Amino acid sequence: MSSVGARVFVARLAGTAVFDPLGDQVGRVRDVVLLERPSAPPHAVGLVVEVPGKRRIFLPLTRVTSIDTGQVISTGLLNVRRFEQRATETLVVGQLLERSVSLIDGSGEATVEDVAIEYQRGKDWVATKLSVRYRGSGLLRRRGTTRTVGLDDVTGLFQATPEQGAELLAERYEEMKPADAANELHEMESRRRLQVAAALSDEQLADILEELPEDDQVEILAGLAISRAADVLEEMQPDDATDLLRELPDERKDQLLAAMAPGEAADVRRLLAYEDRSAGGLMTTEPVVLGPETSIAAALAHVRRRDLNPALASTVFVVRPPLETPTGRFIGVVHLQRMLRHPPHESIGQIVDTDVVGVRPDTPLSTVARELATYNLLVLPVLDEGRRLLGAVSVDDVLDHLLPDDWREVDDEPADGAGRG
Repeated sequence: MSSVGARVFVARLAGTAVFDPLGDQVGRVRDVVLLERPSAPPHAVGLVVEVPGKRRIFLPLTRVTSIDTGQVISTGLLNVRRFEQRATETLVVGQLLERSVSLIDGSGEATVEDVAIEYQRGKDWVATKLSVRYRGSGLLRRRGTTRTVGLDDVTGLFQATPEQGAELLAERYEEMKPADAANELHEMESRRRLQVAAALSDEQLADILEELPEDDQVEILAGLAISRAADVLEEMQPDDATDLLRELPDERKDQLLAAMAPGEAADVRRLLAYEDRSAGGLMTTEPVVLGPETSIAAALAHVRRRDLNPALASTVFVVRPPLETPTGRFIGVVHLQRMLRHPPHESIGQIVDTDVVGVRPDTPLSTVARELATYNLLVLPVLDEGRRLLGAVSVDDVLDHLLPDDWREVDDEPADGAGRG
């Protein structure tokens, strides 16, 4: 049992493992839910816990027996219904961190870096302290100086402003997988989602956009200036950027294409010319393409690139010059596993598999899916009538189009879950 007076800072608690009484991990803490009270400190009513399957559920703090370094112990009674924030509730990580507040002692403006909750008699947790970072104003306070203050020492904590920053969340997303960060972004209110998106780097935002439902993608892109939106599209895989542009009004789409770098825009325009559910509409124009004289060592270095997804990294496409799509004549493919079985000084032309048919750009999605399944492939070349490589279709892109449009949002939890305790 947590002792009276125990203090926990929420930003440090985020990511902590949650265990049942038998020591089995049931999830990880993602946030703390506060209930503001008019004449008392805000009441911490529960934790938002992410359980397997990326589901987020509500765990009342009355069912938490201990919060210690590196672990939270629960009674083991978990409600599996997806967490839905109520209008009277505030999320510490999702809404309060990076909020601007004013110090009532006149020492200036500050930004909230963390919120502390403390255990009280009667099994209640309440918010009592803030860690704040000064913003350069006030009496001899240097910009960047941090200080711990009481909630009564500030004003504006529960008053959201359009200018509210989101830098801390953006920094935290650097350590997360894009799909997990996208899940968090999807669950935010619209205004907060746009604030966080604005704070992300172009590369971060591009990776996360590729994992978001289409409605969220369109909303975020519409909220960015044309030049910033074009920069983000350039960081996306050409096929993903194309899919997103297809959802935009023609005027906005044309503006973005005009603002993109000519080379990046040319790739996207080429993909837009194909039907959405055809090999040409599904393909990326940036697979790993090398000449036959390339050494296995150099080829392995290419597939180690961080920007490649696993499917594209599994296969090197061997062609005659030019090596940019559309390439010279297609020779064949070399799979990653085969390269690992041969000396690094050998050329990939010596181990190339020429028994690869490929598909034409107008090949329908159903046929592409059958080809991938029949030959146990992760990626399939798309060739023109002269057997020049135009691009490649990966299995993840096929799945994206075979699954229902709302597959990222489907809630497959039991419908009879109990309400909050």
